[in-house]
Amino acid sequence: MSQDSLHAAAIEPNSPKTLAENAYLQLRHDIVTGKHRPGSKLRVEHLKKQYQVGAGTLREALLLLVTDALVTVQGQRGFRVAPISLDDFQDITRVRTVLEAEALALSIAHGDEVWESNAVAAFHRLTRVEERLHQGDVGFDEWEARNRAFHSSLLAACPSRWTLHFLSILYQQSERYRRLVLGNPTVPRDVHAEHSALLEATLQRDAKTASRLLVHHIEKTLEVVRLLPADSFGE
Repeated sequence: MSQDSLHAAAIEPNSPKTLAENAYLQLRHDIVTGKHRPGSKLRVEHLKKQYQVGAGTLREALLLLVTDALVTVQGQRGFRVAPISLDDFQDITRVRTVLEAEALALSIAHGDEVWESNAVAAFHRLTRVEERLHQGDVGFDEWEARNRAFHSSLLAACPSRWTLHFLSILYQQSERYRRLVLGNPTVPRDVHAEHSALLEATLQRDAKTASRLLVHHIEKTLEVVRLLPADSFGE
């Protein structure tokens, strides 16, 4: 399976087609959600039992995660979960805002009515899961999947394959940090209102306003992460 296919699976998960892809997706989820802590060792002998795959398959999955910058490999010393830090997230945010604002502008320029309707539908699905999340009927994983689908729908008409490829990596890196601020009320925000305004500007084909709102939306998470205690980023 190609890297592009795997990154597409990370944006909109489908049924895995190989054992390696299945292990990749499970490991990716467990790293992003913090089950495997930043900087912790990923011992093949232990993990192959946990994920019920052979050592070769597991190493293949880990190497795919290396290309995603979620895992590091140090010669004969094995694999580790990539560390996280405030400096790292600031860099991720800086690059993501530049690329995603450009991708959104291109998507607005090239999008058709089908693209518009898909974005509206993705927003509707996100709104419904937000309501259920507030009621305690679903967990953050489901909200995150709908949030990812909404952002992807806005960019779907962007003709640059490489831009979307790199954004998929940056998005999943950002998810690690979003998990750190779950339920953190330090910086008040209305994410639903942010999404609603972003969608409206996009449908109005106002690329300048939509890009500005998108940058503000992404940087707001960085604002919250900056207020976290230093030990939030450790193992």
